Amino acid sequence: MSDPLLRHRAEALFARLQDEVCARLEELDGAARFGRDEWRRPGGGGGTTRVLADGAVFEKGACNVSTVWGPAPPALVEHLGVAAGEFFATGISMIFHPRNPHAPTMHANLRYFECDGGAAWFGGGQDLTPYYLYADDVRAFHRNLADCCARHEVADYPAWKAWCDRYFHLPCRGEARGVGGIFYDHVRELEPMLAFSEDFGEHLLAAYAPIVARRRETPTTPAQERWHLLRRGRYVEFNLLYDRGTRFGLQTGGRTESILVSLPPRVRWDYLAEPAAGTPERELLDLLRGPPRDWL
Repeated sequence: MSDPLLRHRAEALFARLQDEVCARLEELDGAARFGRDEWRRPGGGGGTTRVLADGAVFEKGACNVSTVWGPAPPALVEHLGVAAGEFFATGISMIFHPRNPHAPTMHANLRYFECDGGAAWFGGGQDLTPYYLYADDVRAFHRNLADCCARHEVADYPAWKAWCDRYFHLPCRGEARGVGGIFYDHVRELEPMLAFSEDFGEHLLAAYAPIVARRRETPTTPAQERWHLLRRGRYVEFNLLYDRGTRFGLQTGGRTESILVSLPPRVRWDYLAEPAAGTPERELLDLLRGPPRDWL
C-alpha cells in the first residue's frame, strides 16, 4: 500500500515543475508568456492549463498539471487494467512546438495513479520529434535521458527507450513519430520513483533548451516550412489516432481544451508528399521508416 502522503508530495512536485518549466521556456522564448487557466473537474479535482502562443521562438507551448479523483468509471478500469472503485491521479504534461523547422518538437509527461485497494504506480516519459535530422542533437537528448536513468536503480534506460520506440509509432504510415526517448508505466517502486521523477523533471530541459537555442536562428526556406507543417500532420495523426491518453480523455468526457492543447496551431496534409532521394527530408523519412537506432 502506498504512503498516504505520497500523493500530496507528487502533486506538489508536479506543481513546482510546472512553474520552473514555464519560467525557463519564457526565458528561452524572450517574448511570449504563459497564460494560466484554472479549471475544475465535476466529480473531484481539477488542474491548471498554461499555454504560450505566438512567441518569438515557440509558435505554441503548453504545460499542464492536473489532480483528479473520484469513482472510477468503467472506461478508466479498462484503460488501467486493474480493478478499481475509486481512483486518484496527478500529473504534469508538456509539449513545445518551435517556429523554426530546424528546432524539434518536445513532449514529456510524468504521472502518478492510485486506486482503492492499495495499487499505486508512476508513469511518464519524454520524446523528441525533429523535422530535420541533426544527429548530434539527438545523441545529446538521449545521453541526458540515459544519464538521468543511470542515477536511479529503479530506472531502465534501454528498456524504457525500447518501450518509447514501440509506443510512438504510426502503424498506418509505417513510421516512428520521432527519434524516441523513454516511456514507462505501472512502475510500483514508489519512493524510488518519486525520487526519479524529481530528478527527471528537473532535467527535462537540460538537453532540449540548448538544441532550441542552437537551431532557432537557422535560415529556412518556404519549402522547409512546408515540410515542417507536413510533418506536424504526422504528429496530429498519432495524437488523435493512437495516443492512449488522448483517446481515453476524449472517450471519458475529459476537458477537451486541455486534452487537445498538445496539437500544433498550423499543419497541412498534401497528397503523396514524398521527398526526393538525397534530400535532408528523405534522410529523416528513411530514418523514421527504418528500425530504431541506438543513439548512444
